[in-house]
Amino acid sequence: MFTGLVETVGAVSGVSARGAGARLGVRVVWPHGDRQAAGDSVAVNGACLTVLEPSEGGFAADLSPETLRRTVLGSLAPGAPVNLERALRLGDRLGGHLVQGHVDAVVRVLSVRSSGAFATVRVELPAALEREVAVKGSVALDGVSLTVSETGPGWFEVAVIPETLRVTTLGGWRGGERVHLETDVLAKYVGRQLQGGGSAIDVMFGGGDA
Repeated sequence: MFTGLVETVGAVSGVSARGAGARLGVRVVWPHGDRQAAGDSVAVNGACLTVLEPSEGGFAADLSPETLRRTVLGSLAPGAPVNLERALRLGDRLGGHLVQGHVDAVVRVLSVRSSGAFATVRVELPAALEREVAVKGSVALDGVSLTVSETGPGWFEVAVIPETLRVTTLGGWRGGERVHLETDVLAKYVGRQLQGGGSAIDVMFGGGDA
């Protein structure tokens, strides 16, 4: 589980094919000189990955065929910036919202409107996810916890503060950008119960990368 509060922005060092999957390399300097260990979970642009090869300057993680299908991680070029957050630990403060690191859809940024130092981002919303996105509800875009400010047919908007634009990749977004969307786990739970299937445990704590 994650909070959607990005710890730092890293950079892709490379993507190489590994059978039906791939291996992603990331360069990162963690705050306070921290280092990750093999087996740690890290959200890379909101997709939960397992650290396999930690190093002083970053780490490598495998991308399963499912992760390649559901995310854009396999198409990132060397040097591409990525939002990074290590998994939430028991006792940590929850400043964003509960984020699983399971990408629901790759969506396009439709527009970015600036208002002084602030920005409003409009993002496409697939019909299958419309019931899981509501005004004042939470979403994660490329792993960043954001509050929905407006919705419409096939889209929703988020209002982004200057600090978020500064410390995440959102400050570089333009129309046409393809980003990862994860809807609120609570919305998933409610929707599943209304459909009469699944338990709270299944929905809240389902495992697996991406």
